[in-house]
Amino acid sequence: MLENRSFDQMLGFSGITGIDAASGQPTQIDGLTGAETNNFEGRSYGVRQPAGYAAPVDPGHEFPQVLMQLCGQGATYPAGGAYPAISNIGFAASYAMSGGQSDPGEIMRCYGPEQLPVLNALAKEFAVCDRWFASMPGPTWPNRFFLHAASSAGLDHSPTTAEIILWESLAGLSFSHGTIFDRMNASNVRWRLYAGDAFPMVAALKGIQLTKVHPFRQFVNDVANPGYGVSYTFIEPSYNVLSDYKCSTSQHPLDDVTRGESLIKCVYETLRSSPLWNDSLLIITWDEHGGFYDHVAPPGATAPADTPPNPHLSQYGFTFEQYGVRVPAVVISPRIPRNVVDHRVYDHTSILKTLEAQFGMAPLTERDRAANSLLPLLSLPSPRGDAPGTLPDPADSGVTGCPAFTCGGGGLFGAAEEAEPEPPPVARPEDSVNDGNVAGMLQAAVRADLAMAPDQRDKILARVSAIKTRAEARRYVDEVRQKLK
Repeated sequence: MLENRSFDQMLGFSGITGIDAASGQPTQIDGLTGAETNNFEGRSYGVRQPAGYAAPVDPGHEFPQVLMQLCGQGATYPAGGAYPAISNIGFAASYAMSGGQSDPGEIMRCYGPEQLPVLNALAKEFAVCDRWFASMPGPTWPNRFFLHAASSAGLDHSPTTAEIILWESLAGLSFSHGTIFDRMNASNVRWRLYAGDAFPMVAALKGIQLTKVHPFRQFVNDVANPGYGVSYTFIEPSYNVLSDYKCSTSQHPLDDVTRGESLIKCVYETLRSSPLWNDSLLIITWDEHGGFYDHVAPPGATAPADTPPNPHLSQYGFTFEQYGVRVPAVVISPRIPRNVVDHRVYDHTSILKTLEAQFGMAPLTERDRAANSLLPLLSLPSPRGDAPGTLPDPADSGVTGCPAFTCGGGGLFGAAEEAEPEPPPVARPEDSVNDGNVAGMLQAAVRADLAMAPDQRDKILARVSAIKTRAEARRYVDEVRQKLK
C-alpha cells in the first residue's frame, strides 16, 4: 500500500483496454477523456498531462478538504448525518486553499503512461481495478486502519500527539473486533510484515510490536526460500515523514514518484522469480487519493457498525457510510488472465474479505462482510507461463539528491549499504508536530521506546506529550532509533 494518489492521476490517461472481469467482453478502463474540468474563481482548469514527478505543494486531504473536493465550496457535513451530494467539482478550489494559489490547475495534472511504465505494464499484464475506492473520504491513518481492521475505530482525521498518548495507555490503537492479524493468529494463519522505515504505521496497532516488523531489505532473500511458510505478507514503503517524504519509496506527492515505481518493480520481480510465484497473489494499491483529481463519484458504503455513534476518536462525527475517492489498484497473479479490467466495487477491506474467504475466517465488521473478494479474479485452472520475468525500468525523472534504490538493499531508503543511512534533514522544523502523519509516526517510536524501557513509562509519555514541533519530534525519534540500534 503506497501513498496519496488518485486513479485518474496515475492511470486516467493510460488508455487501457481489455477484457471485462465479470462479463468476459471487451471493455476499457473508466479513465479520462481530456474534457474534465474544475472551476475556481471564475476560471476553468482542465485535466492535462504530464504531471510533475514531484508535486510543488502537498494537496490537502483531511476530512474537510475532501468534502470540498467532492462536494464543492461551501459544502458542510452534519455530524452523524448523510454525506452531501457528490459532484467532484472542488479539487482546484481545495488545492488553491492548501497552498496552490499560484496554479490551482496543478491538481488536475495526470501522468502519461510513459511516466509510469512499471505500473502501466502490470495493469495491462494482469488485472486493473477501476472501482477501488479509499475506505473513507479522509487522510492516510483511518484508511490504512481499514486495511488492517475493517474499521478505523471511529478515527476520521490524522491523529494528534494527545491521541497517541491515549492509544498508548491501551498498548496501541485497539478495535472492538480486533485486527486481521488477531484473526489470523486465532486461525493459525502465518503472516509477516516488512517496512522501509524504522517506525512503520502498522506498529500503531495493538498487538504489533516492532519486533514483528522486518526490514524490507530482507524480503528478497526471504521470498526466494522455498520454505517461506507465510500466507499473508504486508509491505509498507519508506516515508521519511519528518523530511517531507524526501528520498522515500511511498510515492507521496512531495517526493519523486519513480522511487515507488522502483519498489513495485522490485517486489514483482522478486515474487516472479521465487518458488512461490505459481501460488501467489500480489495486490498493489494506495491508501487514499492525496487530494488529486478524480472524475468518478464514490458511492455510499456500509458502516463498520463496531463503534458508538460519537466515539472519542471522531472529530467530525462521520458515520463511515461513504467511500473516499477512487485510487489505483492492480491485482497480479499467474492465475489471472492477461489484460483484465475489473469494474466491480472494491475498497481496502476487499483485501480482508479475500483473506477471510481463502482461509475460512469470519469477518471483522459489517464493512468487510459486505466487501467484494478478489478471489473470482483467479479464474485460470492452472498458472500462466507467459507472465513477464522483468518489467520496464522506471522513467528518468531528473530528480536528484537521494541514494539509488537497490532491490534488496538495506537502510531506510533501500540503498545498498547494510547500515542504515541517516534520514534527510527535517523539513519545516518549527512547524507543529500535529501536522499530517507526524504524530502517527511518533506512535511507533513511543511504543518501541516503552518496550525497551517499561519502567520509564511515565517519563516517556511525559516527554512525548511535551513535543510541540517537528524538530523536537526528530530529536526524540533519533534517540529511539539509537536505542534500537
